[in-house]
Amino acid sequence: MKSTERQKEVKEWFSSLAPVRPIEMIGLWRGAGIPSDHPLDGVLENLGWFGKRFHEDMRADALLFQWRSDRLVAIEPGIFPIRLTIKAAPFGRTRVARNWFSYLQKALRARGTTASLKLQTFESVSTAAMVYDRQPIADYFRRTGDDEVAGMMCVDGDARRYFFTLRRIDAPSQRQGE
Repeated sequence: MKSTERQKEVKEWFSSLAPVRPIEMIGLWRGAGIPSDHPLDGVLENLGWFGKRFHEDMRADALLFQWRSDRLVAIEPGIFPIRLTIKAAPFGRTRVARNWFSYLQKALRARGTTASLKLQTFESVSTAAMVYDRQPIADYFRRTGDDEVAGMMCVDGDARRYFFTLRRIDAPSQRQGE
């Protein structure tokens, strides 16, 4: 099966990367998906996904979206059951979904941070991981450069992995007043 091959290839690449310490993740990061034949490929980008923000207290804004040109909005990921989200992925890549989501962002805003950043072991390697508060999801991170990491989203009970990159766009001390 072709999609299984692409998943395996990207997972092997991810596993070859060096681990990251949680403290190194603190700051604001811009995200981009890595095509891997996962159902969610292209969905986040279509909806205006910006990236993630990790705070010094090891808490995280798991899903940051661009709201208008000058503002980021942290969305509450617990609102959307992940298995339903995966099943609805083809709709998530449409213009209609993008338009609806742009109108709903304010109502979907998180009331605080939505995940924890911690050191976690995956396949015998301890690396920084973001564990969602209200979803059966963990994102594991590995280093691809000085200010760039690869992420692998793991949903409990689903062998498929969603892959993405994060590029640091500022240091934590520069964003504290936001």
